Amino acid sequence: MRKFLSGLVLIPLAIVFIVFAVANRHSVTVSFDPFNTVNPSVGFTLPLFVVIIAVAILGVVAGGMATWFRQGRWRRAARLHETDARQARLDLADLRVQAATAARQAPQRLPAPMQPGLGYGPSERDKTGATL
Repeated sequence: MRKFLSGLVLIPLAIVFIVFAVANRHSVTVSFDPFNTVNPSVGFTLPLFVVIIAVAILGVVAGGMATWFRQGRWRRAARLHETDARQARLDLADLRVQAATAARQAPQRLPAPMQPGLGYGPSERDKTGATL
C-alpha cells in the first residue's frame, strides 16, 4: 500500500518536473557581479529550469537547517529527560531486587494463636462489651 501511495504521488510530480523542464529550457545568465551586468566576472549560463529547481532545493535545505537549529533546545531537553527516565528505571529495578531479597531473608512471622478471653472469638465481646 505504501509503494502504491508513493507511486501515486511521485509519478505526477515527475511528469510536472519534465513538463516544466521542457517548457523552460531557455538559457539564462546567473550573475554574481552587481557592477558589470554586460560582462560579469562571476556568472553562469544555465537553462532556466536548472536555476529554478536549484533555488527551490536550496530553499528547502535552508528551511530545514533553520528548523533544525531552532529545535535544538527541545532535542537537548528530550535527551535529558530520556537519561532521567533511564536512571529512574534502573533505580526501580534495584529497589525491586532489594525488596525481593529482603522478603526472602526476613523471618516468617505467623499470627499468634487465639487464646480464650484475649481475642475476639465467636463467643466473646469486643472492647465496648458488644457480643460479636
